[in-house]
Amino acid sequence: MLFTAPFWLLSLLLPAQPAQVTPAAPKIVWSADRPLSWADFRARPNTDRLAALTSSTIDATIGCLDFHFSGKVQATFAPSESWVRNAAQAAPTLLRHEQLHFDLTEVHARLLRQKLSLIKFDCLHLQPAFNNITKVAFLAWQRDEARYDQETNHGLNAPKQAEWEQKTRLRLEQLTAFAE
Repeated sequence: MLFTAPFWLLSLLLPAQPAQVTPAAPKIVWSADRPLSWADFRARPNTDRLAALTSSTIDATIGCLDFHFSGKVQATFAPSESWVRNAAQAAPTLLRHEQLHFDLTEVHARLLRQKLSLIKFDCLHLQPAFNNITKVAFLAWQRDEARYDQETNHGLNAPKQAEWEQKTRLRLEQLTAFAE
């Protein structure tokens, strides 16, 4: 047996309005070299008033091997759950707004990687400790995402959108040590 303690998979999902799901497309792992395009948004729009919806996720896989903790955290984008109402007519600013949702997911994935690197996990009690850390991480991410949409009016407030873009770039740079 590879793992001496149970191996868990926890996926934190950004709360979103349910979209009509199209056939599953592979998740896209966040990369500075791979920005999103409208072709990545493959779900059918729901009846929501939004022009687009990004479904991003923090996947965290943890376990113990010979009582040594190991973990992997990735920010991913789910094409089959993300949608744009009309890609042909969508402004480039809308795509930048949606990209920043994915970038914020990466910021919080890096923050989680940072926390995991600082804690000495007891492999016998791994699940409760990890659940507590991820619960706090999820709530911080959820608050950040809600504040982003509120302050930018879903990207329609250009000065606030620019402010968030600059702030998020800075946060990603500050957390470079915790990039994957």
